Amino acid sequence: MYTLSGLLTALLLVSCQIVFAQPGPQPAVLRSQLIYEQAPFPQCHASTLAETPQGIVAAWFGGTHERHSDVGIWVSHRQGDRWTAPVEVATGVQPDGKRLPCWNPVLFQVPNRELILFYKVGPSPSTWWGLLKRSTDGGKTWSEAERLPDGILGPIKDKPVLLANNTLLCPSSSEHDNWRVHFETTNDWGKTWQKTEAINDGKAFGAIQPTVLVHKNGRLQALCRSTNGFVVESWSADNGKTWSPLTNTDLPNPNSGFDGVTLTDGRHLLIYNPVSVNPGKRSGPRTPLSVAVSPDGKQWKSAVILENEPGEYSYPAIIQTSDGLVHMTYTWKRQRIKYVVVDPKKL
Repeated sequence: MYTLSGLLTALLLVSCQIVFAQPGPQPAVLRSQLIYEQAPFPQCHASTLAETPQGIVAAWFGGTHERHSDVGIWVSHRQGDRWTAPVEVATGVQPDGKRLPCWNPVLFQVPNRELILFYKVGPSPSTWWGLLKRSTDGGKTWSEAERLPDGILGPIKDKPVLLANNTLLCPSSSEHDNWRVHFETTNDWGKTWQKTEAINDGKAFGAIQPTVLVHKNGRLQALCRSTNGFVVESWSADNGKTWSPLTNTDLPNPNSGFDGVTLTDGRHLLIYNPVSVNPGKRSGPRTPLSVAVSPDGKQWKSAVILENEPGEYSYPAIIQTSDGLVHMTYTWKRQRIKYVVVDPKKL
């Protein structure tokens, strides 16, 4: 017979078992593996990936820990069923020899041209600046870093979207002015830039790190990380020149990054932490990590549970490759980068 305290303990254990139970069989998941087992850095975060003519390439930042001066940008290539050993391709070494941390790489394969690596360098997200490097061999070798113009940061976490008018739309945001979202565009692959005004004032709630979905009618939908417990959204009907005010969606968000993609069949996928923020707190746990699917960007349904154990599974990236499969990477306990392949036809 349980005492009251014993009953509460038992109920808590049962609850924990339910919350952190292993996901059941998921036929849509074709592959799930760590990109590396050992590396010359103890921590990693903020992965990105792209499909190149030479295959899939992934990048992330790695070092002693986030904000440490030794944090650089690392790259690995998928070869057959394995990944190559991580190679550092960018650091924050300054002309005077001082080294600053690198942040949030974003890969983009220009059609029939170079692979671009966007990233940030600086002591913190409120003081960083944007840079890019270019590769003509699928990410094996890289050009010298090009610093972006003042006020231009490049895609802040999630990948750019190439619009029908050949404009590269880069979802961006700033953190020095109360977390505000804006968009940057380039028509010459990063040589010249234009920038929208911030679409929020950072007062009602802060928002950063937008991901862009493309709808059949030409409208664009931006989903953003926020501090108010929900994913927030904005819409554009003029190729990203102007955007509607940010509003809440029904998707919970524990103040953690996510990524989305519009599939060739018109559906949308979102990889995120479906966790609500506890009252009085601005952030919540970054587990579980799931994939949701939507026909219209408004109604979302859980499709795949990628992680459901205690720990941090966060900052994902997602793309659809030319063969129709969906590829994802994400931070695995800040110790590794995990790679997952999903067949969207089985969702």
